[in-house]
Amino acid sequence: MPAHVTRPAVEHPGNWVTTDDICDNITQHHLNHPKLGTVLRVVRNTGVERRALHHPLDSDQISGALGVADRNQQAWADASSLAETAAKRALEEAGLQPRDLTAIVTSNTTSWACPGLDVHLGEQLRLRPDVRRIALATLGCIGGAQALTRAADLVTAHPGARVLVVVSEALSTIYHHADTSMESMIYKVLFGDSAAACIVTADQLQPGMRIDDTWEHLLPNSRDRYWGRIDEAGIHFDSTRAATTAPADAMPALVDWLKQRDALTPDWAVIHAGGPAILNAVQQGIGLTDAQLAHSWASLAAVGNLGAASVFDGLRRTHDTPSADGAKGVMLAYGPGFTTTALTGTWVG
Repeated sequence: MPAHVTRPAVEHPGNWVTTDDICDNITQHHLNHPKLGTVLRVVRNTGVERRALHHPLDSDQISGALGVADRNQQAWADASSLAETAAKRALEEAGLQPRDLTAIVTSNTTSWACPGLDVHLGEQLRLRPDVRRIALATLGCIGGAQALTRAADLVTAHPGARVLVVVSEALSTIYHHADTSMESMIYKVLFGDSAAACIVTADQLQPGMRIDDTWEHLLPNSRDRYWGRIDEAGIHFDSTRAATTAPADAMPALVDWLKQRDALTPDWAVIHAGGPAILNAVQQGIGLTDAQLAHSWASLAAVGNLGAASVFDGLRRTHDTPSADGAKGVMLAYGPGFTTTALTGTWVG
């Protein structure tokens, strides 16, 4: 059974900062860094012009020395609040009430809470007590595509299902001046805070993407590509040089799957705006045109890498310049592991 996706609601906090702002902040805190010149040159090549943060750049939460407990508590408050805003707007734009929902799928990686985002939203939105819940965690940037995949599964398994999908990340919680690695400096510039939500249903509520098929892939022996860790300072994202080849290493399996579905030359594409290396690898690997990647590059420049919400921002931009009715497309995201999730779809007007 096909699954239709409504136009995503994407929410950003109000503290917008430019890459120049962050470079100044890095310089202020790391004036004696032995590779400061290299750091600034590399971070200026991320393709990001600005991004939104939950707190001002000079706040304790961003540039201060808060410990893991305080950082986590604030990150959870930020992520859950913005998730609620995105969910309410998605419902409003779809013309639905909370009681109309039969399931909710959530993804949140950058803060720990028990119960999690699914229960929080169930209470705050006053969802029905019998709503099915799938709470995804530790998925990082792939969380949005995975959440849509799980929602499509629910629609297929339960006729009449109306699934609320919500992702929310406080990625600024990993902004640590105590961590002076190149990876940490890049992530200061690359990531932006956001929340996104949409509705997935068997019956079409709006023009947009119909999910036709989904695919998940774990690159063998790839846990050393990207990973997260927690210490006294908070959450950190780490990677090795092997991470730079991960998209290319996973590409043969993706190409085989797309070929089997006659989807290797899509009319439109929503690609996780993870950074220039990811977008360039995808363009080369499956032969996308510059025009097909324009929304992903625009998302990266305007809001940064939004993690799980990145594909929702790309899909929202696709709605702004929709493809023709019946046009075939692909959605793709990568995550720690190294994991890949892809969805093929049709644009239905």
